[in-house]
Amino acid sequence: MTDAAQDRNAGGDPLASIRRQVVEAALPHVPFDGWSDRTLAYAVDDAGVDASVARIAFPRGGVDLALAYHHACDERLAERLEKDDLLGLRFRDRIAHAIAVRLEMLLPDREAVRRAAALFALPPYAADGTRAIWHTADTIWRALGDDSRDYNWYTKRATLAGIYSASLLYWLGDESPDMEATRAFIRRRVDDVMKFEEVKAKVRENPLAAMVLKGPQRLLDRIRPPDDSAVRHLPGLWRRGN
Repeated sequence: MTDAAQDRNAGGDPLASIRRQVVEAALPHVPFDGWSDRTLAYAVDDAGVDASVARIAFPRGGVDLALAYHHACDERLAERLEKDDLLGLRFRDRIAHAIAVRLEMLLPDREAVRRAAALFALPPYAADGTRAIWHTADTIWRALGDDSRDYNWYTKRATLAGIYSASLLYWLGDESPDMEATRAFIRRRVDDVMKFEEVKAKVRENPLAAMVLKGPQRLLDRIRPPDDSAVRHLPGLWRRGN
């Protein structure tokens, strides 16, 4: 993907190219200094970026640098999944494939990912880490063609975020060849969720259960995912009933 195409994907962000340059320059420093302001300073110098521009691109310093790396990986994931032929796979296998691909991309930067995980485990940055994982789950669902427009938009992403988080932590300690142990772990987690979804489907098919759930279901049906007309920092939309 060209820089111009990436800038368009970033919504025309004039700082997108700067962030990519600085993130790339930062990776050799992260294993030694973490996702810190010191690493950011080294990266800005190595990339030849003006320090005043860097302060605008990364206003919170190292944590914004870590988030920029995470989002850059999500962009690469979306591009890769767009090219992969997944039509012959079961949907659960498509999900497992997407998670595995996301982790494969991190293999050259395992220590940088470990440092990011430690950073986002700190209370001041836990919310940032949660949003980053949610973004990854949203990237995967969009790439797989999710068209849900109700509360399922949220439950799908929340569930996938949980699977991805667990898989990432498992991957950090996996020394098996070609991530074999991690791939098996991902398949088990996805299969467990699919079994739960099958149980939910059977409950909905039960007339008595359907009657009991009718009231809550009407409320849930009013929930809508965010759209371009919504204020972007809000979690979603609530549609008034007739």
